[in-house]
Amino acid sequence: MPRSVNAVASRRRRKRIMILAKGYWGSRSKVYTVAKNTVEKGLQYAYRDRKTKKREFRALWIQRINAGARQHGISYSQLMGKLAAKNIGLNRKVLADLAMNNPDAFKAVVDAVK
Repeated sequence: MPRSVNAVASRRRRKRIMILAKGYWGSRSKVYTVAKNTVEKGLQYAYRDRKTKKREFRALWIQRINAGARQHGISYSQLMGKLAAKNIGLNRKVLADLAMNNPDAFKAVVDAVK
C-alpha cells in the first residue's frame, strides 16, 4: 500500500504561513522555514503588545488629565479623588478627551468637584 501524506493539508498549512509573511523583507517572505520563524515571533509580539497598548493608553490619558487639571489649579490625584467622592462616573478616557478637545467642558467638570 502506498504511503499517504495528505499533501493538501500540508500545502494549506504552508500557504497560510506564507500569506502571513507577505511584505516581509528578503527570505523572510520567500523561504518557508524562515517565514515560519518570523511569523511565529510576530504573533508573539502582537499578543504581548495587545496588553502593552492598554497600559500605554492609560498612562497617556493620565498625563493629559493631569496637564488639564493643573491648568485649573488642581492635581490629577486630587481631581480623581474628588470625582470618586462626588460619584461622578467619568472614566479616564473620557476625561482625557475632554481635556484635549473640549476645555470648557473639562473646566466645568473641575469646577463641579472643587
